[in-house]
Amino acid sequence: MNTRQIVVGFDGSESSRVALTWAMRAAKARGLPVLVAHAAIAGIASVGASTTMAEGSHDALMDAERRMVQEALHEAHREVPGVQVESTIVTGLPADALLRLLDSAEMLVVGSRGLGSFAQLLVGSTSVQVATHAPCPVVVVRSVDYIEPGTEAGRVVVGVDGSDCSAQALDFAFEEASRRGCGLSAVYAWEVPSFQAYGWLSAPPPENVLPTYEREARRILSEALAGWTEKYPDVDVRKVTSHATPVEALVAASAGAEELVVGSRGAGGFRSLLLGSVGHGVLHHGHCPVAIVHRASPADGGQALS
Repeated sequence: MNTRQIVVGFDGSESSRVALTWAMRAAKARGLPVLVAHAAIAGIASVGASTTMAEGSHDALMDAERRMVQEALHEAHREVPGVQVESTIVTGLPADALLRLLDSAEMLVVGSRGLGSFAQLLVGSTSVQVATHAPCPVVVVRSVDYIEPGTEAGRVVVGVDGSDCSAQALDFAFEEASRRGCGLSAVYAWEVPSFQAYGWLSAPPPENVLPTYEREARRILSEALAGWTEKYPDVDVRKVTSHATPVEALVAASAGAEELVVGSRGAGGFRSLLLGSVGHGVLHHGHCPVAIVHRASPADGGQALS
């Protein structure tokens, strides 16, 4: 496939339907087609059933799944008309099946919870595999109950730590904010390490230490944002430094936000974003769609900002 497109994983669950609508809107804003990938349930056969019966049941199941996909596409078209959409039935492990479709993908969109083959997409090893190996941004869309909008509501929020990968996240986030016609909030989270020699393990650090870390946080954030306002003069930029863990800072900023953007690898507190509890915390507790952006390879053009 040579055409750039947005790929969305779909299994009929409410979460995947929300992801499909989000993908349709993103595709319309970009002028791109959508490829809907539905995971088939392979190897269906009743115990003791004849081969003929098993094959007939499988064919009937596949027909039902195709109808389900087509009904979902019709509904999505009613909500977001004017987008070219194709569908495909994929088999095998969900992560492997999706990764095979991403050679020309602009992004992969998935729901946070699913049915059947996609059920574990973001709660186990599959989530790490997709997020780590996808050659394009991965956007996780979840159905979120109403929450009181936070200070960054209506804006694109991006986690910044000064690493090369967070520069890729900034590139994606600025482009998203520009397309959506909204502001961008760049969040840098910082913590003060505990030093037993100073007796800080059981007590807060001295007050005179905090301004030093705050100044350093502002410096790193300002350096990371240098040049982006010139490249995107239409985007209102807000610098946010937070004395908190990365999960706390990003989840709080995501309340009512248009999108939360993070790099797949980073420095400092963001380094383990997709490798442990921090990544799972953002994916499971974020209050808006979460975009995971990967560091570009040399073949992709190298630097994020020229």
